[in-house]
Order: sequence, then structure tokens, then C-alpha cells
Amino acid sequence: MTGMEINSEIKKLLDCVSQNKTSVSDAINELQHLQSADLGYAKVDLSRKARNGYPEVIYGAGKTAEQIIEIMHTLKKQGENVLCTRVSPEKYHEIALDEPNVKYFSEAQCVQLIQHEIQLTSDYIAVVTAGTSDMSVAEEAVATAQMYGNQVKRIYDVGVAGIHRLFEHLDEIRKAKVVIVVAGMEGALVSVVGGLINAPLIAVPTSIGYGTNFGGVTALMTMLNSCASGITVVNIDNGFGAGYSASLMNHLGTKENLD
Repeated sequence: MTGMEINSEIKKLLDCVSQNKTSVSDAINELQHLQSADLGYAKVDLSRKARNGYPEVIYGAGKTAEQIIEIMHTLKKQGENVLCTRVSPEKYHEIALDEPNVKYFSEAQCVQLIQHEIQLTSDYIAVVTAGTSDMSVAEEAVATAQMYGNQVKRIYDVGVAGIHRLFEHLDEIRKAKVVIVVAGMEGALVSVVGGLINAPLIAVPTSIGYGTNFGGVTALMTMLNSCASGITVVNIDNGFGAGYSASLMNHLGTKENLD
């Protein structure tokens, strides 16, 4: 059932209550059935697209392949495309045996099940990394943004240690509607890019770096304390969160694309 169908069913149910055709207690039970599916170990959110624009995403880390498969089957019944993040190659192979139509992005460790064609936006999101070591986090952002219909341009390995590389791509970055900057070490690239563009910038600190990087905390603090305006910071290694938020921003003014 799609988000529009869920909204339609809720409206019918409320009409029945207002006309005394359905009791309040029966309506509550029916609403619970419409909004989630109880699998015992998980309560799958079936109404998230109706509320938030995008369906629930499966977080694969900590779940078995069998659990991922069952949740995927539940979401698949709604007719939506399904995204699962943080899926190891071993889990992917098990999933693919049950659902051979899934596509795996090994660098991003994301699984996509595409049931209907994805229409890409004309405006694009630029995903910029400081180094090659940040690519896995960046690719999670790319896979997420593309899943939700965004054109994406990758600009990788342009960190401040060789800042001339950034300037070679500055025009392309400036033309993006939203920019994601992924950086580890000290995270300085975010402030540099933020001072050169007029688009929203989503900063992603990564856990890449030597000891005093503290697993990404140094980059996180640098980004949070940046004096460049218009910067939003997500959590360490959270490429998914950056891609999701960037998609919402890139679709502003074209809400019909989310239906």
C-alpha cells in the first residue's frame, strides 16, 4: 500500500467514525494495522512515506540476513523501492539468494530493491570528499540521494593538503543546489568549501585519521565550530543522513516528486 493509499484509507476510516459506522476502539485497531506491521522483532513503519515523504529505510547493521529479508518483503508489499544500509557482503549474498533483483553497492554497503523507475531531478547534489579514504561514507550518501531521485555529481579527493585540486572543480560545485562535504582528519575542507559557495552545505565528519582524530570527533568539532555560514553537520560517518537531508533540500519547490 502506497502513502497516498494509506491516507485514503485513514480518511475513509475517520468518515466511518464520524458517521457512527465504526467504533473508536475498532478505528484505533485499524489505524495500528495501517501504520505498522509487527514482525515480533521489528515493527515495520508502513506510514512513514505518508508522514515524511520517503518510506522506512532498513538499517542492516546488527540485523541478521533473515530479518532484513523479512522486513524487505514487508516494505516490498507497499509497492515502494526499498533501501537497506550497512549491509556486509556476506549478508548481501544471503539476501540476493532470496531476492535476486536487489542491487548491491559494495563501496557504500547499501542494498537497493527497485520496483518502479526513479526519475532524477534536473538540479544536482555535489558530493565532495577530502580524500579517497572518505569514499565509503560518500558513496553511502550517493546511494541514498540517488535512491530518492536526485542527480548526483562526485568530486573526490580534493582536500586542503592539495587545495588547487578543489579549485579545479569549483564551478561544478557552485552550480549544485546542495553540497555534501565528507572529510576526516581535521575536517578543514568543510570551512573552505562553505566560504566559497551560496548553496546549503551538509558536512559529514569521518572516522578517518590518526590518533588525535579520535575516531572522527576532531573533524566533527571542527565542522560544528566552522565560521562559514550555511553549514549543517551530521554525525560521524553518517553518509545516509547526509544523502537523505540533501534529497529533501534538493526537492524543495518540487514536492510533487515525492508522491
